[in-house]
Amino acid sequence: MMILSFRNISAVCAVFLLVSASSFHKSAIANVNNQSQLIAQTQLHPVFKSILPKLKQKTQIRILLPKFIPESDGENPIYAIVETATPKKYDILLGFSPDCSGGTACRLGVLSAQAVTRKTPRLIGKPVSLVKGITGYFVNFTCGANCSDATLTWRQQGVQYTVGLKAGDRTSLVKMANSAINPS
Repeated sequence: MMILSFRNISAVCAVFLLVSASSFHKSAIANVNNQSQLIAQTQLHPVFKSILPKLKQKTQIRILLPKFIPESDGENPIYAIVETATPKKYDILLGFSPDCSGGTACRLGVLSAQAVTRKTPRLIGKPVSLVKGITGYFVNFTCGANCSDATLTWRQQGVQYTVGLKAGDRTSLVKMANSAINPS
């Protein structure tokens, strides 16, 4: 009888280990220049899957990518295009075509991140509350011949992040930023 109980305990422990291992698989850890970066794979928006390897290879700063992107409901495909990727910075263009170079017809918005230094300009705009007690700064778009991006910028762990949408609204930008900060 004691051996049967031990087998049952062993089976329960084995199931627990399998569940723990599968939960751990939800995160992929990349080691880039001796700096670990944690990216929640299960929360990654499909638009970023093709560019993530390049970002992880080129940059050392923490990569935050939003799970929510306005207008990405599948009706019109969205493409993420890496414009810049260095150890301390990345810039990603969001467009409606794979060869979008930022032109007004194909542009949806931008994502950027850069390590904060003494030369980084101070944050400007209207303060906005984000998740985890973070304050972001919203700058509205302007229109002339074309409309600019509305942006939301915040700092987190020594990195300045910006999300921008062409003629975007504050609500969409806050939702986008929050989905990058807290992707669950």
